[in-house]
Amino acid sequence: MASHGIQVEFHGAAQTVTGSRFLVRAEGRTVLVDCGLFQGYKVLRERNWKRPPFRPGDLDAVLLTHAHVDHSGYLPVVVRDGFRGPIHATTSTRDLCEVLLPDCGHIQEEDARYANRRGFSKHKPAQPLYTAADGERAAERIRCVSNGDQVEIGKVRARFQEAGHILGASSILVQAGGTSVLFSGDLGRSDDMLMNPPEPPGAPDWIVLESTYGNRLHPDVDPVELLGDTIRPALERGGTVLIPAFAVGRSQAVLLALYRLLSSGALPDVPVFLDSPMATRVTGLYERHLAEQRVDAEEGRAACRFARFTAGPEDSKAIDRSEGPQIVVSASGMLTGGRVLHHVKVFGPDARNLIVLPGFQAPGTRGAALAAGASELKIHGAQVPIAAQVEQLPILSAHADRGELLGWLERCERPPRGVILVHGEPESLESLRLAVRDRLGFPVQVADHGEQVRLT
Repeated sequence: MASHGIQVEFHGAAQTVTGSRFLVRAEGRTVLVDCGLFQGYKVLRERNWKRPPFRPGDLDAVLLTHAHVDHSGYLPVVVRDGFRGPIHATTSTRDLCEVLLPDCGHIQEEDARYANRRGFSKHKPAQPLYTAADGERAAERIRCVSNGDQVEIGKVRARFQEAGHILGASSILVQAGGTSVLFSGDLGRSDDMLMNPPEPPGAPDWIVLESTYGNRLHPDVDPVELLGDTIRPALERGGTVLIPAFAVGRSQAVLLALYRLLSSGALPDVPVFLDSPMATRVTGLYERHLAEQRVDAEEGRAACRFARFTAGPEDSKAIDRSEGPQIVVSASGMLTGGRVLHHVKVFGPDARNLIVLPGFQAPGTRGAALAAGASELKIHGAQVPIAAQVEQLPILSAHADRGELLGWLERCERPPRGVILVHGEPESLESLRLAVRDRLGFPVQVADHGEQVRLT
C-alpha cells in the first residue's frame, strides 16, 4: 500500500460513544488507534465478547490516546489473544493504565463471583471478560512517549499532542503514504478545572473527531458554585449526597470542587468519603503529576488529600451504616459496576438523600436511566426503588462541548480534506455534522460501524 494513503476501519465508537477502536492500514503496517471497551446497552456490551474483525497477532502496534476504559479497556483481551507489538502512550497514560486495567479486570472477576454466588447470571458459571492479571500484563507493555514526540512503526509515523480532557490525554497524528490523519481522542474543555486546553489541530489532511457533546453547550455557570447550591439542601436535611464519578478525571475534579466549597465555608463541615480503591490510587497520580495541570500546586495537593479514603470492603460497608449528612464519591460514573451500586441500594430508596450525576451518561447505563427519571434500577438481579432526589450536572464534564469542538476545528492551519465524526450518539453526530458543514464549510461524514475509508 506504499504511497497510496491510509485506510481506516472503524471497529468501535462509530454511531455510539464507547468502544473506540480504529484500525489503520498503511505502508504494509497495521496499527490500532485506541483499544476500548463497549459500554451501555447490552447489544453494545456483547461486542466485547465477540472476536474482533482483526487478528490481534497481526497488529504491529497500538496507539493509545488516553486511559479511560472506553479507549483502553480492551487492551488486556488483545494482549492475551496474541498481540505482541508495542503499545505507545504518554507516561501519565501508562501510569493510569497500571491502575485502571488491573482494577477493571478485578471488578469483572468480583462481579462474576457475585453473580455465581447469587445465581442471577444466565451463564453457568459467569466468567469475567478478563482478569486483573490480564490487565497487569497489558499495562506492562506500554512504551512511554511525551506530547510532541514521534514514534515510527515502519514507514508509519505517529506524533502525540496534548488533548486536555484527563491526565496524559493526547490527540495522535498518523502520517503515511503522503497522507496525514489526526485522531482527536477525547478533547478537553478550554476552561477545564484541572487540565490545560487541547493543542490546536495543526494542518492534517483528515481529522477523526469525537462528538460526545456535539449537540450540546455547557452552561455558562461557575461549576463549583452550582455544585454547592445543588448539594447544600440535601446536607441541611441530614441526607447523604452520593456522587457517582469516574475514577479517572471526574473524581479528581469533584474533589477539587468539594475542597473549595468546604474550605470556604460554602458547605457545612461534613465528612467526605472517596470510596473507590482505583479512584484513590488515581488521585495519588494526579497529585504526582500536578505540573501537567492548570491547578495551583498547593491547592492541588490539598484537594487530593482532604477526603477520607476507604480501604477494604468493610470501610465501604461502614459508610452505608452511617447516618448523614455526608458526601460519598464513588465509582463508576455511569453506575455500570463497582462499590457505588451497593451505595445506591442503600441510599437510593430514601427521599432525604441526593444522587448527583456529574457528567454524560451513555444510553443503556443505569446512570442514563436515573437521569431520565427512573423510579427503580435493576442492581445485582433485583429491582431497587429510587426515592432519592437525582440531579444531573454536566458542568463537571471533561469533554469539549459543541462550541469548543467547532472552535478547535476552526484553528486548523488549513482546511482539512475531510472530517470524520466518531464517539457520539446519533443525535450528537448529526448535529455536529451539520454545524461543521454549514458553519465551517469542511467536508464531513459520520463513520459507520465496520466501515472502511481510504484517505488520500
